[in-house]
Amino acid sequence: MTQTKVQLRKKMPYIRHNDGVFPADNSHPEDQHLTFKPASNKFSRHRSLRGKVRIAGHFVHVEYVWLAVVEWLLSIAIYSSMDSLLNNAPAVSFLSVKGAVFSTMVVLSLTAMGLYNARQRNGLLDVFIHILIAVVLCAVTMLTLNKVLAEASWSYINIAIGVSVLASSLMIVRTLFERFVDGQVLRRNVLVLGTGKRAKRIEQLRRKADRRGFKLMGFLPTKSCQHCYVNPDKLLKLNSICEYALDHQVDEVVIALDDRRQGLPVNDLLDCRMSGIDVTDDLDFFEREASVIQLDLIQSGWLIRSGGFTNNFLSYFLKRMVDIVVAVVLGILFLPVMVLTALAIMIECGRKAPVFYTQVRVGRGGSEFTIYKFRSMCQDAEADGVAKWALNGDQRITRVGRFIRKYRIDEIPQIWNVLAGDMSLVGPRPERKEFVSSLCQLNEFYADRHRMAPGLTGWAQLCYPYGASEKDAIEKLKYDLYYIKNHGILLDLYILIQTVEIVLFKKGSR
Repeated sequence: MTQTKVQLRKKMPYIRHNDGVFPADNSHPEDQHLTFKPASNKFSRHRSLRGKVRIAGHFVHVEYVWLAVVEWLLSIAIYSSMDSLLNNAPAVSFLSVKGAVFSTMVVLSLTAMGLYNARQRNGLLDVFIHILIAVVLCAVTMLTLNKVLAEASWSYINIAIGVSVLASSLMIVRTLFERFVDGQVLRRNVLVLGTGKRAKRIEQLRRKADRRGFKLMGFLPTKSCQHCYVNPDKLLKLNSICEYALDHQVDEVVIALDDRRQGLPVNDLLDCRMSGIDVTDDLDFFEREASVIQLDLIQSGWLIRSGGFTNNFLSYFLKRMVDIVVAVVLGILFLPVMVLTALAIMIECGRKAPVFYTQVRVGRGGSEFTIYKFRSMCQDAEADGVAKWALNGDQRITRVGRFIRKYRIDEIPQIWNVLAGDMSLVGPRPERKEFVSSLCQLNEFYADRHRMAPGLTGWAQLCYPYGASEKDAIEKLKYDLYYIKNHGILLDLYILIQTVEIVLFKKGSR
């Protein structure tokens, strides 16, 4: 490959980089030539189709994007074929509006069942059950729409056949995806610069869900690396980072140095950038791959320099409008459930027993508000006046309370908090003021959760099990900060849709 030389200016003692401005390596004279190899067009063009991509602020696995496209096309093909066969149409129309609506509903239902969630750990049998529920839900919805619109609909036998064919076809696609694609192709090749504790954190990403988007090629020691905390077998000693990266089709170099004040190979990293290879900070890498903000890796100024953490009137207005509309719809839909729940509580605890439970929580800007829930514990649950975490198998929970907590029915009255503006549909869960004080002392970033309105559900609720300790609260903070940094209407809708699986399959309830 032809090498191209770029002459650095003699009067430029600094080189600009993503993390700031760094002094040039003193071991090299100012008039040194910097050599780099331009990446081939093929290499540069296909690199963006691997790993994860940012869609509306949120990082999504490319392989799941392609899977959704394939399942959308498969759904519309099966629907259009069945409709054409039953209506004796001469040809299959793949541009059918009803077919497109149905296939879109299939993809949304699969999303609601968590089947595009990278943390999904279900076996093939559970996947098939999730697929069947999603397809049946779509079929019932389409049948209801046909009745409302007074359109000719399929017979129940034909609907059963269509559901069976579609569910079986989707299961075949999922089996092939699991066998040949999932976590095996479309990954980014990654080199890690550093061998210290920060580099060790990347090596500790061993689960399939965490490594689905990248392949770790090895670790590169520098002059500042005094200790090696990573596997010595993965160490690479290279004369030229860029040459190795181009020869081995490396997509990205991640800077994970414990001390960046010395030994940073600025020229080598600039070689990589000029050759089409990404150079990424380890915090940005964790944000992309694990969908968290690593609290112990945050450097001063990163929260300000990095993208996200923005809020303007338009985004606030749209979020508020969605909150109001959805809260009104949910209030109407769940009205019968609320009436039955109130009756069940009165039957178990007596007519004079309070049905609702109020509690002071901390909201946006640290302001306090009263949250409303169906009472799920006995009246003297905290008779001593000491705030306690809800534990697994907590004896304070009543029989009705155990049921409504499993399906999150006790949270339904918080719809009023959403309408009142104290809460949003999506956001960090509001915490009791007694716990907030101690948690803010444990971690300085905990107060940043209150930069947005708390929510009925949130990113932490999807990704982390029920938290019942200060340690769990700090772990969930990583996900809450990720949401605050990347929040948007599409991410909110994705969280709301996927909350269906959390409620339906009682995940994270206690």
